[in-house]
Amino acid sequence: MAGGWSKDGDVQQQIDDSVRDELERARRALPQGDSAHFCHECDEPIPRARREAIPGVRLCIDCQAERDRKGSPAGGFNRRGSKDSQLR
Repeated sequence: MAGGWSKDGDVQQQIDDSVRDELERARRALPQGDSAHFCHECDEPIPRARREAIPGVRLCIDCQAERDRKGSPAGGFNRRGSKDSQLR
């Protein structure tokens, strides 16, 4: 699909780059190392199944859910393709 001054395939390349960037951000956010036996926020025990399922986990399910609710989304639009970034 051609769009103005862009070459064919540029729009798809922007989409692919945005998806790749988000995957890299999500992978960097994953915990690493040995799992904690007690939550770092509330000091409740972290179940063995959770520690085995997520290596490097530091929070219990309740504290992690609260942190996820408070966290802001990474984007919501294609930053690479935004007009503002092209005009600067």
